[in-house]
Amino acid sequence: MSAVLVLGSTGTVGSSVSALLAEEGVSARRATRSPRSAGQIRFDWFDADTWASALTGTSAVYLIAPAGAADPAVVVEPFLHAAHDAGVRRVVVQSASAVSAGDPGLGAIHTLAQQLVPEWTVLRPSWFMQNFVGESALADGVRRGEIVTSTGDGPVAFVDARDIAAVGVRALLDPTPHVGAHVLTGPQTLTYTDAAEVITRVTGTPVTHRSVTVDELAALHVEHGLPAEYAPILAGLDLDIRDGSENRVTNTVERVTGRAPRSFEDFVREYLAADTA
Repeated sequence: MSAVLVLGSTGTVGSSVSALLAEEGVSARRATRSPRSAGQIRFDWFDADTWASALTGTSAVYLIAPAGAADPAVVVEPFLHAAHDAGVRRVVVQSASAVSAGDPGLGAIHTLAQQLVPEWTVLRPSWFMQNFVGESALADGVRRGEIVTSTGDGPVAFVDARDIAAVGVRALLDPTPHVGAHVLTGPQTLTYTDAAEVITRVTGTPVTHRSVTVDELAALHVEHGLPAEYAPILAGLDLDIRDGSENRVTNTVERVTGRAPRSFEDFVREYLAADTA
């Protein structure tokens, strides 16, 4: 096949998508606003002049919508038209399990993909295991020994970003298109209290979970650098978790890739236990 355009190629999932495509012998056009290495190309959602060169010779797109945009569909719709005109037939959209078709924001992109792309797939992953490491507010809490959420005892089937990428690559490359939506989860549900207990047991470093109000959580997000208008939206998602929105486990990863999804405990052993050794 011709090249696959990977948007968000330096991100948590996009980087894994690019790596897996390379393992399959498929050329990945790794898009980023600021190319810094060989194989990366410049792509800016808000500069349509960068789209044409990115789409040239492209048969499929791994699409991650512009982060932080209040209404990402406004910019994604003309891009999908440009992709269609360039001969792209297959698009895999990375969304979220909390978002359904027709919902504001990312939900509108589900609908656009269905309307404008012959072979479309929407990935709806649960919350990333990778949020527990790196530069997120949650990861900062893990390092301080206290995870702070507004989820109460609501469970989440955390999913490894590498499993999301593996499903995404199959949706990009399989001869039969994966038309529709894939809800992706890990193998078990855990409350944040459960997650803290796993981290404590595996690493030997005490971590606890404290549940706060949404307003308190939004303030913490702002302190961590999130825009003031976005922080309450992100904090509000915790209420959905508290009410059971993520209390589900799917078999999608195993059904699509042929292997079981990674467990949270294995993730902690790989990412966090080594840091405390």
